[in-house]
Amino acid sequence: MLDQKIIYLLNDQVNKEFFSAYLYLDFSNYYEDKSLKGFANWYRVQAQEERDHALLFYQYLLNNNVRVQLKAIAEPDVKLDSLKAPLKAALAHEEYVTSLIHTIYAAAQEQKDFRTMQFLDWFVKEQGEEETTAQDLITRMDLFGSDPKGLYLLDSELAARTYAAPTLTL
Repeated sequence: MLDQKIIYLLNDQVNKEFFSAYLYLDFSNYYEDKSLKGFANWYRVQAQEERDHALLFYQYLLNNNVRVQLKAIAEPDVKLDSLKAPLKAALAHEEYVTSLIHTIYAAAQEQKDFRTMQFLDWFVKEQGEEETTAQDLITRMDLFGSDPKGLYLLDSELAARTYAAPTLTL
C-alpha cells in the first residue's frame, strides 16, 4: 500500500507530465508559425512522449489501487521571442521535471517503498537523457542557427524524428 505522501506526489506528477505535453505543443505551435516544420515536429513528438509519461504514472497508481485525481492543466506562459527561446525553456523545464522525480524518489526512499523507487528508476534515467538532448539542441542552434543553410539542415534533421512509445514494464 502506498503512503499518502507518495500518492499525492505521484498524482501531482500526472498533472505535471500533462502540462509538459501542453508546453511542448505550445513550442510546436511557435515553430509552425515560423515555418520551421522540423522543430515543430520535434516538439509534437516530445509532447506525445510527455503524455505517455503521464499515462505511465496514471497506470502505476491504478496498479496500486489508487484512484487518480485529474486536475486542471495550466496554460503555458513562456515568452517565446526568439528561435532559441523554446529550446532554453525546454531545458529549464526538463531540469524542473528532474527535480520533481527526485523529490518523489526521495520520499519513496524515506518510506522504504522499493516498488515505487524501482518504478522511478526508469524516469531518473529518462530525465538524464531529456536534459542532455535539450542542451544538445541549444548547442546545435548556437552553432548552426544563425546560418540559413545550417538552420535549414537542422530543421530537416528534426523533421525526421518519429514517436516511439516508452518500454517500461509496470
